[in-house]
Amino acid sequence: MTEPNEITKQAMESDEPVFRKIGVGPWSEEHPDEPRPDDPQSSTFDARFDSTLLDEGDTRNVLDGYRYWSVEAIKEDLDKKGRHHFQVCVENWTHDFNIGSIVRTANAFAADTVHIVGPHKWNRKGSLMTELYQHVEHHPSIEALVHSLRTRATESGEPIRIIAIDNVPGSVPIESYDFPDRCLMIFGAEGPGLSRKALELADDIVYISQFGSVRSINAGAAAAVAMHSWVAQHFNKKNEEATREQLPFVQS
Repeated sequence: MTEPNEITKQAMESDEPVFRKIGVGPWSEEHPDEPRPDDPQSSTFDARFDSTLLDEGDTRNVLDGYRYWSVEAIKEDLDKKGRHHFQVCVENWTHDFNIGSIVRTANAFAADTVHIVGPHKWNRKGSLMTELYQHVEHHPSIEALVHSLRTRATESGEPIRIIAIDNVPGSVPIESYDFPDRCLMIFGAEGPGLSRKALELADDIVYISQFGSVRSINAGAAAAVAMHSWVAQHFNKKNEEATREQLPFVQS
């Protein structure tokens, strides 16, 4: 038998790791002296709570303020509070496993909608069920999606700019790019990047500056950088204070 690496041996002998508890147990254990919020006879009745979660506990990947809430209630609350004006598109021609990660990030940054172009089936493992709380639309081609969005923009009088995220000739650095309020960010598959049609239809092509030897960063990571760049430009201090008043459970 091969002896384990010395670092591995020391790690196994240490008292680490000790992780913090994620989620909550059944309502009866967490709040033994309080009436259940799904009891219609109670003065604290709240239709947003899910009876099964109250019975079994809630370990989902949601903010603490949404514990025990039903999926429908969370999605409705996000819509009510207002999602951001940027939308996200990812091409699904290679069944890239990063799509799930992009959907999860879009939910974290409150993207308006996630558009998936290409075959309807995609790997949901990386999304951690966040697609349930996010508006997700499917399109047969990038041309069909862009036509649909531009038609809606013309009818509403609110123009939308199409932004391709890829490091190709003619692209501009994201660090100096001024993101418009209403836009669609398009991301390609790991490896080949965006399709030719996506690049042709884009109003702007933006790249993320890199300084190492690798040609490109992970598609999911690129999407996170781009979405946060929009947030950094449009989410000012006033917005932050207002949001924290609405969501006192947002963790620092």
